[in-house]
Amino acid sequence: MSEDAPDLDETARKLFSGPIAFLKSAPTLQFLPDPAVEEVAFAGRSNVGKSSLLNKLTNRRDLARTSNTPGRTQELNFFDVGEPLRLRLVDMPGYGFAKAPKDVVRKWRFLINDYLRGRAVLKRALVLIDSRHGVKDIDLEVMKMLDDAAVSYHLVLTKADKIKASELQAVEAATAAEARKHPAAHPEIIVTSSETGLGIERLRRSVMEAIV
Repeated sequence: MSEDAPDLDETARKLFSGPIAFLKSAPTLQFLPDPAVEEVAFAGRSNVGKSSLLNKLTNRRDLARTSNTPGRTQELNFFDVGEPLRLRLVDMPGYGFAKAPKDVVRKWRFLINDYLRGRAVLKRALVLIDSRHGVKDIDLEVMKMLDDAAVSYHLVLTKADKIKASELQAVEAATAAEARKHPAAHPEIIVTSSETGLGIERLRRSVMEAIV
């Protein structure tokens, strides 16, 4: 732990205990909010536990569900954090939906790729990986998009409470080995559980590290 980690942890605790509100959904780039504050984005396959992790991170029970109404699942969802405004969390649409029409998948790729390449205030992405499955091909595609866009990112293992400790250790090691192959990936893997709270403090600190 770095010398300033305790200070960051306390700052993060206070920040995420304060005002947090859903701002808007953006189906295309023209609907993005003004780049008035730094952003940290969350990405992950469908059903990776992104909503649960966002709710746990922000000490809210149903914050992520605010943006999960029909028609918003393939949009970028923005949340204002802090008063005065300190940062924005961006909930990126889940990927890897096997039965999605090709035009929906194509629209998703264009939206995400354009956002990643053109958003100067985007300071970090958190790429969520299901501990039970490890890194999949679709995750590698998103990691490559982030590498190409030169957006730094942390790989975050979710649902760590759902598998045995020995299996989790193996998945973490394999995920770390994959991260080392990617220029924009942070070498540290953050292991989390929305059920037990494992890794949430570290995840909050990662958000703070990105914007300080």
